[in-house]
Amino acid sequence: MLTRRHFIQTTTALFSAALAGPSLANNWPTESEMATWDAQVTPPEFDLSTTNPWGLDRRLLPQRVAANDGLVPGDIHVDATARYLYHVEAGGTAMRYGVAIGRDGLYEPGTYTIRRKVEWPHWTPTQNMIAREPGVYSQYANGQEPGPNNALGSRALYLYVGQRDTFLRIHGTPQPWSIGSRASSGCVRMVMPHINALFPNVEIGSMARLYPA
Repeated sequence: MLTRRHFIQTTTALFSAALAGPSLANNWPTESEMATWDAQVTPPEFDLSTTNPWGLDRRLLPQRVAANDGLVPGDIHVDATARYLYHVEAGGTAMRYGVAIGRDGLYEPGTYTIRRKVEWPHWTPTQNMIAREPGVYSQYANGQEPGPNNALGSRALYLYVGQRDTFLRIHGTPQPWSIGSRASSGCVRMVMPHINALFPNVEIGSMARLYPA
């Protein structure tokens, strides 16, 4: 069984939705629209490790921490118990971010490959989501267009097993107050400016390991 203690060692800082199916929404934003939205969701004078208008517990703010030996730089590890995502760096460090995970029974631990990444993605709830909570999700059965209120937020990393899309995502959320909790329908949620910082550093083909809660 995967255990978080086998892979990540947290130390003092050295320097810290929903499932989505193929979308039927089809209006892709322009570069100008995306830049406007990025500015809209990013607080003024944003500092990755200290800015906190969302009222998060300070431990959930991004920071650089020590990582155990042997981890592959570029890979992602999600500690579901502590609600941390670690992005492993070269040189024995990792960037750690606070996250929200799936509600009881919806979180799916395992080892995945990131095969797609999208800025300001579309989103469509799965049929299971619509059947489980029709009052919440049926209005988006044909897809939700990109934007600050989209369930996947500003960025999404798409998790696969082999060539199969699992419909699990690591993504931004328009509900930043949920970070640190079990809130989603299975995905890993991040504050939008946090995933915006992570996103350009994640390579297609990287591993994402989600540990049991």
